[in-house]
Amino acid sequence: MRIRSFVPGLMVLSVAACVSTQAVRLGSGEIRPPVAPDKVAIYRNADQVKGKYDEVAILESKGDYQMTDEEKMYKSMREKAGKVGANGIILGSVEDPSTGAKVANVLFGVGGNRKGKAIAIFVFPDSTEKK
Repeated sequence: MRIRSFVPGLMVLSVAACVSTQAVRLGSGEIRPPVAPDKVAIYRNADQVKGKYDEVAILESKGDYQMTDEEKMYKSMREKAGKVGANGIILGSVEDPSTGAKVANVLFGVGGNRKGKAIAIFVFPDSTEKK
């Protein structure tokens, strides 16, 4: 009976952990308090950012391509950006694995990661000028 209740919890944990995001802080600027992930805006490019901003960190995400879609990757990026005090993300590239890597993943269980990059930013709330 205990095993049955443990298995669904394990499945939820494995699905939630399918994307990981690392952050590398940029510069020696102010360390800001965390921001709730739902308050972290996503921008397709820097031209969309209205106002002055500081670059806070470089974000790199990865996850198994079979279990990771772009939505999950962006959610992971928002969570990590919020933890480093950023309130915005400027998206970079998202790369799917090569065909060879996908085949290796199926046959040998190696390779096959979807990867994404972004810049975590802090947009100043009272600024109307562009950086």
